[in-house]
Amino acid sequence: MSALPPLPAAEALGAGVLAALAAMPDPACAAYADRFEHDLSGVFGGRHAIAVNSGTAALHAALFAAGVQPGDEVLLPALTVVMTAAPVVQLGATPVFVDSDPATLDLDYADAAAKVTDRTRALVPVHLWGRMGDPAALAAFASRFGLAVVEDAAQAAGTSRAGIAAGTAGTAGCFSMKDGKILWSGEGGFVLTDDPDLAARARAFRGHWLTPPPGSHPQQQLAVNARLAEPLAALAQANLHRLPALLERRRTQGTYLLHALAGARGLTPLRPATDETWNHYSPLLTIGLPRPRAFAEHLAQRGVPNSTGTFRLVPCDTRPMFTPSARPRCRGAAQILERTLAVVLTDRDDEAVLDRYAAVITRESAAWSG
Repeated sequence: MSALPPLPAAEALGAGVLAALAAMPDPACAAYADRFEHDLSGVFGGRHAIAVNSGTAALHAALFAAGVQPGDEVLLPALTVVMTAAPVVQLGATPVFVDSDPATLDLDYADAAAKVTDRTRALVPVHLWGRMGDPAALAAFASRFGLAVVEDAAQAAGTSRAGIAAGTAGTAGCFSMKDGKILWSGEGGFVLTDDPDLAARARAFRGHWLTPPPGSHPQQQLAVNARLAEPLAALAQANLHRLPALLERRRTQGTYLLHALAGARGLTPLRPATDETWNHYSPLLTIGLPRPRAFAEHLAQRGVPNSTGTFRLVPCDTRPMFTPSARPRCRGAAQILERTLAVVLTDRDDEAVLDRYAAVITRESAAWSG
């Protein structure tokens, strides 16, 4: 297996942050955030970009801007994290959890259709582990029921399917830049949309409605403070320039680890769709061993970070804050999480780290009896 491409030079990261710090304090300053938004629009093909302080804030702003109101219902996969559902609840709407297909990780559209009511306003597909569902199926479903589509593309920067980039398939796309994401700024996020009215409403919402959309007045609407701090915007902009190199490194890391695990007992790589260009956010393997979740937890204890073993990821419809729902549990989502080993990587993981992960996984899978 060939060596990893080098970690892209980080010298430019500090220069912008220092320049942003030198301009502070300046309560009205947004020069770096504005530049970052401009550069995002270029990278993603002319879309409107709204920088915010987290991926959760991106979903909050986009759902609000898409018209989600108290009493509405929003469809979202049970195969997600609490942070996807929290903005729905914060807007006074109800999250309605939809199952996923274990064979593809995509939404189970039959289950979704059965859960649409006259109160359903939006659908939030989640590109977990960087994997993207079928954009044609997504568009057809949304058109059939007249739903806004707000993508949770927090982990999917750089992924595309059928030539459509994650975060650009729907009404709006929401990204996280928390430390550990491929495009990172420590904390932060952004919204992408082709809709100028939605962009204006999201931009107003992230800043206390001080810059109102056309037809509104300053502070006419209650909103939030979700602006991206200038030093973090400078860091995000510098990393955006490094994004092609960061993507190349992550894809090579994922391929390297999966290659090193070829032949490991009871583990089968979960391949992307034939028309999918996957960012390899987390190398994925199906666990065919007894008590697969316990095996993932066992690996975490031995220094291999992974979604279910380290972060205890479970279907969102089983979380305590959502369990009052009388709906049946989403069994496909539970099956996916029970059987999937999603190894957590960072851009600093070199061959030595990946070789250690592969050695531990191979050794422990050979010895595992459950």
